[in-house]
Amino acid sequence: MHDLLVAEKPTAVIVAEANTTKSSPTLFGQVVVVDDPLTEGPELTSQVIGKAQGLYAPSSQSEISLFEAVNFVFTDGKFNGSTLTVMGRNTILHTVRELSIIGGSGTFRLAHGYILKQTYSLDTTTGNAVLYYNVTVIHY
Repeated sequence: MHDLLVAEKPTAVIVAEANTTKSSPTLFGQVVVVDDPLTEGPELTSQVIGKAQGLYAPSSQSEISLFEAVNFVFTDGKFNGSTLTVMGRNTILHTVRELSIIGGSGTFRLAHGYILKQTYSLDTTTGNAVLYYNVTVIHY
């Protein structure tokens, strides 16, 4: 997944901030809406297989931790037209983070499972990141 806050066409946009967000070391009170490309590989030029659409928000005043609610919308390949719904706590300074799969549609109707998420690369100046997902999903 490519989360691009700073780009010609950003895929992650800050839509709200509390009055205290800029003085918070954790950016507590900020809300970001995403429409990030999901690609087969870490390069932005890799085959796009879908989008990660949803939001995330720093949700801790004492550590860098995000609340995330995102739909993985598949637009290519054998899962084209299906979605996975992911929600959870993302403690981004940890090497591996676990988020819950709480549902889905199409092929993933009644899905549940988990995602192990890792940061592949992060530009600390722009906040742009490439993220790797290892998905374990059970569906009917």
